[in-house]
Amino acid sequence: MPSIFSWIKKEFSYIKKSFMDIIRGLILFILASSGLSIAILLRYFDYNGTVITFFGLIVEFIALLLCYLLLRGYLKSKEEQDTSKPKEKK
Repeated sequence: MPSIFSWIKKEFSYIKKSFMDIIRGLILFILASSGLSIAILLRYFDYNGTVITFFGLIVEFIALLLCYLLLRGYLKSKEEQDTSKPKEKK
């Protein structure tokens, strides 16, 4: 029984440590699906296909740009962490 509690405690600490990565992933998912959600919303309000396509493409372009900026910042921070660790020679 104590091993189950220690496993749960270890998993919660892992989630707590990677909370910002989870939030970034959620933001990327929302941005990636924003074009589809705006198209569904506009279709619900009975707009024609041209308007839906135009706004869907604009929203998706903005979302892709934001995804690129978020990923670039994330990769730079991971790269800096990797270079700050000393490498072992055998």
